Amino acid sequence: MNNDLSMFSLIAEASLVVQLVMLLLLLVSIASWTIIIQKWRILKEEREEAALFEGRFWSGIDLVDLYRQLESQETERNGLSAIFEAGFGEFARLRKQGGVEPMAVVEGAQRSMRVALSREIDKLEENLSFLATVGSTSPYVGLFGTVWGIMNSFRALGGTQQATLGMVAPGIAEALIATAMGLFAAIPAVVAYNRYANEVERLINHYETFLEEFSTLLQRQAHA
Repeated sequence: MNNDLSMFSLIAEASLVVQLVMLLLLLVSIASWTIIIQKWRILKEEREEAALFEGRFWSGIDLVDLYRQLESQETERNGLSAIFEAGFGEFARLRKQGGVEPMAVVEGAQRSMRVALSREIDKLEENLSFLATVGSTSPYVGLFGTVWGIMNSFRALGGTQQATLGMVAPGIAEALIATAMGLFAAIPAVVAYNRYANEVERLINHYETFLEEFSTLLQRQAHA
């Protein structure tokens, strides 16, 4: 057994199963960090967009003008602007039809906003389950690699007359790398999941509050 305890040597000398476990954990860690960075950017943009839109919405601007401004934009609407556009668009369409009860108009707008809200929730929660899975399973995958590596080390010692620490140490060290990689993949994923789940919940509550407030305004307009 090789007595070189450098990291590269330990990985290179590990058994095929342990190497596959390390490779899997490395790929999972890369994917996890990619999602963490992307989710941070998306949530930051969603918070900024919500603050900007609410400033425009509560500034006293005419809702028709605000709706036309949103329609004229070439960029995709997200968050509050998407909910507003869906609700006010349906509200205006039902009012144009004529003969529709005011409450039916408001309920139609609310249904459209609920659909838009569901889409926004799906976008906000996208890939969070992956982070949760990585955080909960990576330590066990790493532990599997460690157990397999240590088992092979002791099995190799079975045919020797005298076992020494120098003979056991490299095998145990290479096996423990798998556990370390499992923790390296799991810890950031758990931290990111807890933080992002909290931010997503706060954004969803913000969207739902706006939906109810906007529904009240539409109800007043429908009865005006």
